[in-house]
Amino acid sequence: MVRFGLFGTGHWAAETHAAALHAHPGVAFAGVWGRDPRKAAALAERYGVPAFDDADALIDACDAVAVALPPDVQAGIAVRAATAGRHLLLDKPLALTVADADRVVDAAQAAGVASVVFFTGRYRPDVAAFLASTAAVGGWHTARALWFASIFHPGSPYGASSWRREHGALWDIGPHALSLVLPVLGRVTRVAAMDGPNGLVNLLLTHDGGATSTVSLTLDGPQEAVAREFVFYGENGVETAPAGQGDAATALGVAIDQLLEEIGSGTRDHRCDVRFGREVVAVLAAAETARAEGRTVDLAG
Repeated sequence: MVRFGLFGTGHWAAETHAAALHAHPGVAFAGVWGRDPRKAAALAERYGVPAFDDADALIDACDAVAVALPPDVQAGIAVRAATAGRHLLLDKPLALTVADADRVVDAAQAAGVASVVFFTGRYRPDVAAFLASTAAVGGWHTARALWFASIFHPGSPYGASSWRREHGALWDIGPHALSLVLPVLGRVTRVAAMDGPNGLVNLLLTHDGGATSTVSLTLDGPQEAVAREFVFYGENGVETAPAGQGDAATALGVAIDQLLEEIGSGTRDHRCDVRFGREVVAVLAAAETARAEGRTVDLAG
């Protein structure tokens, strides 16, 4: 049994992370820490585990951390946990700056800990199988990714999320989109970006080998226009990614399985580890620059 400490008390922490940790047969749920001690106590009581007032005390009490906090807060917790020799189950995006992402990667590599970043679709078996088979075929010229969400309507569990309101779709659902496009088309070398109405951001990406992709994202679209679609075009025709079966907690259970495999085997080469998380952050940061300065940003080299 691997002891996991949960950092975070919001809706995602409670309904996805805590539920998955509580249900997993290979996990000993060691406790909860949050920035609001009252919420931490309530969530801990719900799952019958201790609440911790001090983050480092929970790090000391576990073998691995599961983090469901805003990305700027997550980065600091991840560095402290890795430095203490704790394995990492982190959320996307890894951080809000490349410098902070580098700090997490450096700490994880220096300590030799295993890491997994939870890009939800990558842990849904039908999506993972599609990406593997599509990447293996090769010959893809372009992809079109569209993700119109609507999370700020009354009753949404994410409507009060201050970091999502501040950083928008680029940093919230952008990591999910990139996590599906990059395995097929390869690393991003150039980024251009343009804003649209209702928080819409449009990316034009160039990938290794010359393939291109377009990514259109919003968190504040009309509820009637909510949609998600990933389509790849190339020498072998057109392929559309499946929507993904199962809920988020089930997908997180798969991520926990894979992290436990890394811990048990001693390997440190997971396809969605903190190094891949850092790669995604670099693309998002480049897109932020491209939006602000109205120019194409080159990531090559």
